Amino acid sequence: MAKSALLKSSIAKKYWMALTGLFLCLFLAGHLAGNLQLIFGSSQDFNEYALFMTSNPAVKLLSYVTYISIIFHAIDGILLTIQNKKARPVAYAKNSPGANSGFASRNMAVLGTVILVFIVTHMINFWAKMHFDENMPLVQKEIVGQTGEKQIQLVGNKDSQMDYFQLDESGKLSKEFFENIKIQTQGQYLLEIKDVTKIVNTKDGEVIFQGYKDLHKITFDFFRDAKTGLLFTLLYVLAMLALGFHLWHGFASAFQSLGLNNPKFNAGIKFFGRAFSVVVPLLFAIIPLYIHFTK
Repeated sequence: MAKSALLKSSIAKKYWMALTGLFLCLFLAGHLAGNLQLIFGSSQDFNEYALFMTSNPAVKLLSYVTYISIIFHAIDGILLTIQNKKARPVAYAKNSPGANSGFASRNMAVLGTVILVFIVTHMINFWAKMHFDENMPLVQKEIVGQTGEKQIQLVGNKDSQMDYFQLDESGKLSKEFFENIKIQTQGQYLLEIKDVTKIVNTKDGEVIFQGYKDLHKITFDFFRDAKTGLLFTLLYVLAMLALGFHLWHGFASAFQSLGLNNPKFNAGIKFFGRAFSVVVPLLFAIIPLYIHFTK
């Protein structure tokens, strides 16, 4: 009875591991499509994509599902590894690496750990800044005034009442600048920055300007930093190498765990899985390499 319960528990873990893994593969494909705009799109294209990904309600809901899947996938992997260790506490006397399994299948736990560390650091460097950093730069553009002088403007998003908001001579939205607007409008406009991206008239709560964060600049500055850019680029590439190996075994293994084995489709699933495990990490790795080496 106990063995039966343990078997069911093990099978359940493998099912959840497979389902969350395949869902995360879909996430990887979608995330890659957006990130490729760093190479093939403009800064505006990428920043509008970033704005959509952080403001659209449906995408937000999907993001929570993704976070839960990552956590569940990681915990499930740890539990399965521990369970397998307990099931075979003493190693075989003769162990010939590669005889019955490949490098990826033998090191899925190590590869998964590397990927998890990468995800955490990646979210700290980009996701957290995009959501919580009050010093996150907003999208700007430079124009030439009527007298020939250069001016910097904040760019409003599609929901902003104003297409742009002129910065002061120092290039900032300073308290003095807001004070001047208060004087010029005889107190009708008492402006204040809210939630990093909005400029609100505190007299009536009206949002008169809504900019959006410049994730494109943050990303390019991160990988082009004179001191750490090359290191971060190489670490990113190594993380993608680990992801490739993880997917090499994990993709086809997920279908096997779900019992979706069929002689008619196995070869196709294996081929697609191998192609996915090479192409997707490779394209992800090319992005920081492109950013760093095309200054």
